[in-house]
Amino acid sequence: MDNSPDTAAQDLRLLRARDFWSALALIALSLFFLWKTLDIPLGGSNGAGVNSADWYTSAAIVPLGLFGALLVLACVLLAISIRSGGASEALSAAGIGWNGREVWRFIAIGLMLLSYIVGLVPRVDFILASGLLITALVASFHARPEPRALVPLLAIAVAALSALVMHFPQSEWARHGDDLVALALLVALTLWHQVTGVRGRALRLTPLLAIGVPLLLVCAMAFGFRQNVPNRGGLIFSKIEYTYYVHLRPIWRS
Repeated sequence: MDNSPDTAAQDLRLLRARDFWSALALIALSLFFLWKTLDIPLGGSNGAGVNSADWYTSAAIVPLGLFGALLVLACVLLAISIRSGGASEALSAAGIGWNGREVWRFIAIGLMLLSYIVGLVPRVDFILASGLLITALVASFHARPEPRALVPLLAIAVAALSALVMHFPQSEWARHGDDLVALALLVALTLWHQVTGVRGRALRLTPLLAIGVPLLLVCAMAFGFRQNVPNRGGLIFSKIEYTYYVHLRPIWRS
């Protein structure tokens, strides 16, 4: 392996050139979803003198925040790439030399996000769906010298296809068959990652982050900001919501 300074500098330039293209793709993606999100009413509407909703209860708040944050991060990545010479490297076509491993990484990430957005989020419990996505991404790429995305991609794709086949119409989204499939796949993928992953603190923390982050997010949205959340009838969130309104909230109000 050539570890000379010239080789290291060239590798860094190629990395920044790829960051340039990745940032442009993320900016385009976030702008598209922000544009589509603006179709959702943000303010309350009045009918017969009755205000139906406040702005903070709008379903647009969460996607605006998520894709707005993605846009900011993409702009930061673009700025770093430009400052470090990645833009000139990319535009000179020297940074487009992807190898098979990099192409597979982008394809796998794209398919995971597609499965999550199209198949899982509308139908599967938000905590389980997001936990499966986080686990799949970490298990595929974190600290691995070679990406191992096939098993995680199959796990999230099977969960998404099961949700689409079992409960495609919106009238069936509150059913829990697809939630149980996603839960089983999440447990299996977590065990696979614990066995095959690179040893370290990140490996031990992955299950906690995969469940804890979406759990905190959905509880903050539902009970803190009182917003609509994806699939309120999901396997886990429905139990949390019932416990909050039936057991916890009466205690606080009294």
